[in-house]
Amino acid sequence: MTKLKLSGIPNDKPVKITVELPATVFRDLQVYATILAQINGEATPPEPSKLIVPMIQRFMASDRDFGRAKRSFALQQTKSDSVA
Repeated sequence: MTKLKLSGIPNDKPVKITVELPATVFRDLQVYATILAQINGEATPPEPSKLIVPMIQRFMASDRDFGRAKRSFALQQTKSDSVA
């Protein structure tokens, strides 16, 4: 059997979810978008919903404990897959 470098292609199709935010969080997102537009010299702020994904990505990327746990989890998955 041929051993390929790729084991599979991840499904990177966007997943749509609905999230309810407290009004205060939504207002903060609006303010954040306005400040971001000012800093970048843009006339129109981005939609607050466009900020959510990059914020979550940055949060998870900066969480060291999550990174360690994620690597450990992936290692465990790899081991359990090779046993099966």
